[in-house]
Amino acid sequence: MDLSNFTTLQNLEAAFGGESMANRKYLFFADVARQLGFADLAKLFKETADQETEHAFAHFKLLHPELVVEDSAALTDEQKREIISRCLSLAIEGETYEYTTMYPEFAADAQRDHDNPAAEEFLKQVKESTDHANTFREAAHRFGLLKFIENYHADRYAEALEVLNGGQTATRVAGEDAKTRKWICRKCSMIYDPVAGDPDSGIAPGTPFEEIPDDWECPICGASKKTFKPFEEKIAA
Repeated sequence: MDLSNFTTLQNLEAAFGGESMANRKYLFFADVARQLGFADLAKLFKETADQETEHAFAHFKLLHPELVVEDSAALTDEQKREIISRCLSLAIEGETYEYTTMYPEFAADAQRDHDNPAAEEFLKQVKESTDHANTFREAAHRFGLLKFIENYHADRYAEALEVLNGGQTATRVAGEDAKTRKWICRKCSMIYDPVAGDPDSGIAPGTPFEEIPDDWECPICGASKKTFKPFEEKIAA
């Protein structure tokens, strides 16, 4: 679908927002109906909410065709990673907007209107949106690191198969320069690259492993710094 038409894009976003809001509203009505003993009406509201969800999904698929999965079995691992990475990016973007812009502005408006309950609710959501954004960022970071671990494992398996078929074991050595020498976690195979650092953990790019604080932990499995050992890389033939 061509989303270059700004009006259509705005209408799809509005439709997605409307259907999403209807879903949550009807679920709220269903909860009220259950509490009041109207089981049939609760069921009706729940069924309608589910239908609104399908409508919202249909709109969202048009807004983000890159996320549509027709046949997961036909996708490569890289394509799967690209799709889920995009989901995480959108989640981070949305939560960040909520805690940096939307809720602070809403809270300020409520305070000007002397509506303290609303202001307190908006400020509460600032914290929750911040927590959600940080959680998604951590997930994205971990997901990105896992990609390199998978590549490492695949490489070692390929090497083992080559040796099994009569090939020679590859020569591997650890780098001599602390500024570029990588380290690997013996517990989960997470690879620390000093060039990239670990910004999400407060370790700036260009930080040699030896200069990382002793209380630093593996961002994947939580193992201590002492669990790591120099990473031996394959020497090109």
